[in-house]
Amino acid sequence: MTGLRERKKQRTRDALVLAAHQLFVTQGYDTTTVDQIAEAVEVSQRTFFRYFANKEEVALFVQDMTVRRFFEGVCARPLSEAPLECLRRTLDETWEDVGEAIEAITPLELYLRMCQVIEVTPALLAAHLRHSLLVEQKLVQEIARRTGLDPERDPRPRVLVAAFTGVMLSAGRHWGLRDGVSLEEARRVTREHVEQLGPALSADWRQDR
Repeated sequence: MTGLRERKKQRTRDALVLAAHQLFVTQGYDTTTVDQIAEAVEVSQRTFFRYFANKEEVALFVQDMTVRRFFEGVCARPLSEAPLECLRRTLDETWEDVGEAIEAITPLELYLRMCQVIEVTPALLAAHLRHSLLVEQKLVQEIARRTGLDPERDPRPRVLVAAFTGVMLSAGRHWGLRDGVSLEEARRVTREHVEQLGPALSADWRQDR
């Protein structure tokens, strides 16, 4: 059970995330200062830096949390599943839990608007891509562990993870730049993209013309 001290720290951290995201979506990431975020929560700048190293970290906090939840879900899947099926089922079965985790920190509408801010802010988009590469490396190691392959000798874990994460990023851009998109619509678009991964790589598209 989480102690009172830890719950208080979590509430302060979440309040900083919420305030930061509200400021980022209303006045822009670049023009928002750490002092403004701290002031909105009525804490000192020093308190802000106890929780976050910089604005980038607080801006990407929820994004990083969702990716971490996904990775943990992959690690928990049965070893009998084929690698791509493991990734697809993890995405589908963790979606609602991730949505609840997001809502515990920020309204979904604000989260989705923050996704748009990330997409149109070069510094944040670059940081998001860096974070994605780090998770991609962890996923490669996990897929290799599950299949008993050495990713340095067999490229399949790297190829699969690169394709999957690329599709996820593409789906995120597709729905992230839309106005008024719901989490369910985001889920539909993401699922649609992932389901096309296999056919896009193996089918003869000319047959569909």
